[in-house]
Amino acid sequence: MSTIAQPVVYSDTLPIPRIKARSAILVVGFALLTALAAQIEISLGFTPVPLTLQTLAVVVAGATLGSRLGAMSIGLYMLAGLVLPFYAGGEKGWEYATGATGGYLVGMIVAAYLVGLLAERRQDRSVLTSIPAMLFGSAVVYAFGAPWLAHIADLSAVQAVEKGIEPFVVGDFVKSIVAGGLMPLAWKITDRK
Repeated sequence: MSTIAQPVVYSDTLPIPRIKARSAILVVGFALLTALAAQIEISLGFTPVPLTLQTLAVVVAGATLGSRLGAMSIGLYMLAGLVLPFYAGGEKGWEYATGATGGYLVGMIVAAYLVGLLAERRQDRSVLTSIPAMLFGSAVVYAFGAPWLAHIADLSAVQAVEKGIEPFVVGDFVKSIVAGGLMPLAWKITDRK
């Protein structure tokens, strides 16, 4: 008697044939989604860090793909941005990747990995656990971004929080609620918790 394997992460439920290229397609797809989300940008003027939808794409990538593939997709986004205009506002290149927002870019890779780990432990299946997982992902991005911003812009710790975290908390809270509600809904639709 054979048993049907239970999905580990949401991408396991997608109607994409399990071929060798499947993982590559998903990784590239989420890298492109993240690049698209980076183009939805609002510059604030008082900080070199823009408001974007990147963190939404990052946490959804981690939750959908799992730790390894989620981190790979955001890593691919970061690498592609070195030569293609994928970063916020259509920016590209090493100078941008290592500039004021460089810590956030690295933090996004780590956040996708950690949110993916939480998804692998079924934390994306209920709103009560999914929203905190997504909030955690945003906090990880801040943990890498703000210290790097302080270093690059010669800011104190307080200034780094004022310019690199505070302006984004409300927006990232909303994005976490969206992602934290989206994942359990997607699982419910597939009816394969």
